[in-house]
Order: sequence, then C-alpha cells, then structure tokens
Amino acid sequence: MDLEGVLDLIREVADEVVNPRFRALADDEIAEKNPGDLVTAADREAEVLLTRALVAAHPGAVVLGEEAFADDAHVMERYAAAEHAFTVDPVDGTRNFVHGSPDHAVMVGELRSGVVVRGWIWQPQHQLAYVAERGAGAFRNGERLTRAAPPAEPAAWRGVTSRRRWLGRRLDGIPPLELTWVCCGVDYPKLVEGAADFVLYGRALPWDHAPGSLLLAESGAHLGAADGSAWDPCRETSGGLVAAADRATYDAVVAALG
Repeated sequence: MDLEGVLDLIREVADEVVNPRFRALADDEIAEKNPGDLVTAADREAEVLLTRALVAAHPGAVVLGEEAFADDAHVMERYAAAEHAFTVDPVDGTRNFVHGSPDHAVMVGELRSGVVVRGWIWQPQHQLAYVAERGAGAFRNGERLTRAAPPAEPAAWRGVTSRRRWLGRRLDGIPPLELTWVCCGVDYPKLVEGAADFVLYGRALPWDHAPGSLLLAESGAHLGAADGSAWDPCRETSGGLVAAADRATYDAVVAALG
C-alpha cells in the first residue's frame, strides 16, 4: 500500500467509526483500561479496521496496536522482532476525544528492521494530514514542512510537557514548562510548526511516537531519550523523551534535565 493509499485508509476509517462518535459518545461506549486511561468504541473499532487492512495489504507484517497491546502485551515482542511492522494508534488523545476536544488524531507508523520509514498523522476535526517518508520529507496536506530555527536564547524558548507534575518547572534559564496539547498527534505537528520549541514526555510507547518521530526527523527537528541516548522505536521508553526544534536545542534541554 503506497503513501496515499494508507492515508486514504486512515481517513476512511475515521469517517466510518471515529467522526460519527465525536461529541456523540454513549456512556456504554466509554470504558477505563486502567484508572484514568480511557478507551472508547471508536478506538477499538478503528484499530480493528486499520489492522485488518494493513495485514491484508502486507501479509506477514506485524501490527502493534494500542488496544491489541492492552489485551496481549506479548505483541510488543513480536513487533520488536519483525522485519516489517506497523504501529497503530486508532484515536490518539482519547481523553480529548471523550471531552469533545478536536485535538485528537489517528496515527500509523511503518517500520523496516526496526527503523521508522513512513508515518501518518490524520487530525480529522482539523482536516490536517501530516505524512513523512524517510529520505523524502515531511508534509502537511501536501506542503513540505521545515522546522524553523528556534530563538537563539533559551530564555525565549517555549517548552511544553505531558508530565503534569512538571508544569511550571524551570530548566536552567528556560521559561516555566506549560502543558502540551495532550495528544502526540497534535504535539509533534505543533512542534514542527513552531508553536513550541521542545516537548518533554514521560512514559513513551511506540504507537504514540513512531509517526511523529519521522515527522521531526524529516523536517529538521530531533527526538531522543531524556538521558541523551537515541530513541528506540521498538521498545517502551520509561525514562522519558525530549522532542526539540533541532539537535542543539535537544542537547541543551537534556543537559538542563541532568
């Protein structure tokens, strides 16, 4: 399935099972996987449809879906060992979706031998498609994206975080941390577009970050672990991630965290 084919699939699935439920979820269509961790009928149905179509188009590929992992954690091992794999986040920003916020997305990432090679982020309420292909660039609705240079002085940087206990924290001359858009499928595009200069994440799972990682890399931004090591898209990163406007900003934020 080519780049446009996967994007068409994502849009069709969103139109079929996600958009009709936006601001129209019934009580019995919302549940908790864990305390505070919501899942909806839209998440489950979208993942089934996306997984089925990807496997049909790419027999032998392993699909790591957020809800499949919740049901069977062993799928992570099969995904990590696969030569060809996909990540699926059927509704990224589920809490936003449940509360009627348009800041949610449907995301798919593709890996070959553990390397992210293609990524798709579809924001159905904003009608924005972000697509990246390794070596070919990053695009928003067909327009090439290039991350502009951040301000020269850290005192002018805007940092955001999903770690609520870090809100207001100051890092070595950088203004206090603000809250992200609480959805990786919105956070990463916002970073590329210049609405923030760096993002700090806590727990990091592949389906949340694989598509955005390539969007950053292909637009000139950078993603790495909070300890300064490279990010591995084939495992959970428990120590946190830093997404930044460029490598120099990443290095400075990691040093400030240390």
